[in-house]
Amino acid sequence: MFRTFKKLSTLECLSMQILPMQINLIPFSTIATTKSINSKLHMIKDVPQSDVPKHSRIWNEQEKTKFKASWVPSPYPNTGNILNKYKKLSKFRLTSLVVITTMGGYVMAPASFDATSFVMCTLGTGLVSAAANAVNQYHEVPFDSQMSRTKNRVLVTGQITPLNALGFAVVSATTGLCLLYFGVNGLTAALGAGNLFLYTSIYTPMKRISIANTWVGSIVGAIPPLMGWSGCTGTLDTGAMILAGVLYAWQFPHFNALSWNLRPDYSRAGYRMMAVIDPALCRRTALRYALVICGMSLAAPFFNITNYWFVLESLPLNIYLCYLVETFRVEEIRNTRFFNILNKMIMGNQGMMALVM
Repeated sequence: MFRTFKKLSTLECLSMQILPMQINLIPFSTIATTKSINSKLHMIKDVPQSDVPKHSRIWNEQEKTKFKASWVPSPYPNTGNILNKYKKLSKFRLTSLVVITTMGGYVMAPASFDATSFVMCTLGTGLVSAAANAVNQYHEVPFDSQMSRTKNRVLVTGQITPLNALGFAVVSATTGLCLLYFGVNGLTAALGAGNLFLYTSIYTPMKRISIANTWVGSIVGAIPPLMGWSGCTGTLDTGAMILAGVLYAWQFPHFNALSWNLRPDYSRAGYRMMAVIDPALCRRTALRYALVICGMSLAAPFFNITNYWFVLESLPLNIYLCYLVETFRVEEIRNTRFFNILNKMIMGNQGMMALVM
């Protein structure tokens, strides 16, 4: 009898030593929401009934404490600010930049300012952009999960379901296009619808097919100022094309510099970017379009987009931009500080274009 008692005591002690190590692994797969059970009972409840000798202390405790724990999937519980999740789904900061370029196009257009159409144009463009970003993330979940930069997006981590993401995209796109059509004009709505299709159905799949995706993506980025211009004037003229051309050219030094530091991620996910497929072309293209920005900035006053002070103020910035991109082309600089300076110079140039008229 003493020998039997000794075996039972040994089994209980061994269980109490091993179970804490098992319990420590549980948070990595599931998250318990029960608050009324102490840590000792947590250890006891996880011991299988078949492995515990009857009439032992652990068996008796299991019989007394019949409870059910509520569980939620890991790594993210279904809690938190739902508005914040949908802001991430819409890429709120990127959408804000798109809206700013639309507002710039509206303000710089040679027509009277109308507050109602300006607000409708701004809101409509923002909603269409949010819808495009949601559809883009829906398509790229398998690839985003392989990249350090995108592995924590809300669809990848399961914070938002694919069905809810598509529902958000449909509602946003429908509302945005209705605002543009009924609150602004048909041309602006057509530009918005075309840009939505171009981004979700051509640019997004092309990223895994050809390096030409960068040129298509640049068209997507150049259309919002056209929407602002047409929202104000109802037409598109040479001035609108110059403004869109500056933003089109800006995409290349901006994105080529950005993608250069993300080459391992893009390569791992299978994206065919210039920085991965043809690094030399990536650097040459950045310089080529930096020169185009300089030329279009010089031409802007001749088309009554801005005045000649803009040429004097922007020329030093454009020359310095070209110098930085030429350094990138020749020396293949990969320093993060260099690329930060480069992008700040590009953004500063566009800000001056919007402010000086």
